[in-house]
Amino acid sequence: MGLGNYQSRRLLSRMAVNDKHGENSPYFDGWKAYDRDPFHPTNNLHGVIQMGLAENQLCFDLIQEWMKNHPEASICTPEGLNHFRDVAIFQDYHGLPKFRKGVANFMSKVRGGRVKFDEDRVVMSGGATGANEVIMFCLANPGDAFLIPTPYYPAYARDLCWRTGVQIVPVHTDSSNNFQITREALETAYIRAQQDNLNVKGLLITNPSNPLGTTLERDTMKSLISFINEKNIHLVCDEIYAATVFNKPSFVSVSEIIQDVDFVYNKDLIHIVYSLSKDMGFPGFRVGIVYSYNDSVVSCARKMSSFGLVSSHSQHMLASMLSDDDFVNKFLAESSRRLATRHSLFTEGLEKMGVTCLPSNAGLFCWMNLRSLLKEQTVEGEIKLWRVIVNEVKLNISPGSSFSCSEAGWFRVCFANMDDETVKVALRRIKAFVGKEAEKAKNVIQRRSINGLRIISSSSSSKRFDESWVMSPHSTHVMSPHSPIPHSPLVKVT
Repeated sequence: MGLGNYQSRRLLSRMAVNDKHGENSPYFDGWKAYDRDPFHPTNNLHGVIQMGLAENQLCFDLIQEWMKNHPEASICTPEGLNHFRDVAIFQDYHGLPKFRKGVANFMSKVRGGRVKFDEDRVVMSGGATGANEVIMFCLANPGDAFLIPTPYYPAYARDLCWRTGVQIVPVHTDSSNNFQITREALETAYIRAQQDNLNVKGLLITNPSNPLGTTLERDTMKSLISFINEKNIHLVCDEIYAATVFNKPSFVSVSEIIQDVDFVYNKDLIHIVYSLSKDMGFPGFRVGIVYSYNDSVVSCARKMSSFGLVSSHSQHMLASMLSDDDFVNKFLAESSRRLATRHSLFTEGLEKMGVTCLPSNAGLFCWMNLRSLLKEQTVEGEIKLWRVIVNEVKLNISPGSSFSCSEAGWFRVCFANMDDETVKVALRRIKAFVGKEAEKAKNVIQRRSINGLRIISSSSSSKRFDESWVMSPHSTHVMSPHSPIPHSPLVKVT
């Protein structure tokens, strides 16, 4: 006879039974909707298109070409079989020296060769997820807090907090300045944390930003370093999208800034999280990197990496690939070009139907503005709209509230994990939906206008009817103060 649910839960740890992993958020619910009904161009044309997964699948042909030309890089080919024994036997948690050297070389090239990285500071981990958790274990105790500017990656609740006990203190930004981080917002969040009796151990930033697709300016980076230096707290820079920049301004790494700053700072407070998941499109290889300028953190992180190493086979192959300068240069240039082309295809398609995105120059996604489609300007209104888009329009996009965005109506839409034809299918679906919603809004306004005329014509008042309250079918703006989508550009869609 089985134990009841309560008794069963009592037999497990608090970690096993808590719900802080975050898998029940709308961010992951959209993935589940895709898994239940995945789009396929021939087998399931009306299925859900996965636009909630930030994967870079635009340059796999370059990777495959390199592997065909370098079969010796894999121990699973006749040309590479003689390395099988050396790779298959025990490897310590330092990682293969040639792998760490290849990673350091690649990190430098991604940053335009403007900075060099020390291979002895390269620490492996199981993807960026593992790297983020390792750096938290190194820097903070359970109950300590990290400041993170909003909007931020939804799975940080899992990566940074679930097993470490660390807490997140949001640093709120908004669209009034395109979600830029200000010193005032940092100070406000820091003071709020102190008032809540939280011990702030650091600030974590994502640069380039996920979900905004923007890069931080040099002056902003200097301001952040000044802030953490004054507070004597850590700065963790998640730079896993460093090579996805496809337009100006160029990416400026924290490693560049600390070479050039003209003030005294504590280098021990600076740490970088990196990965090959986004820049090269290798999430399945689980290559995460912690790079710290603090010797003690490097030592501790290396010991902790025992729990999430990169397989020796992956290290062996990637060491050869990342050390091939000609290939790396070609790959980085072509990846940037293809991302720019895909970004233009998608955003220009949206613009034609009156949908705007935050101006961006990096990333595998757009930050799409659908605020004018909300029935109510609340998180609840955003989630209602999101459910329609996932379940009826059949697009898995991610609601801004799952990124802790302070404004309702923003959505992250990924565009690099599919081919051009699937992007065009997605755009047609969005156009049909936006047009349908615009028609609904126009009908509502016309009905209200007719009702308003009836009320006025039946009134004994001699007050003259003001026609400016009624929207013409050809008007570019909705003038009614009661319109469900006031001043919406979407009413122009035909």
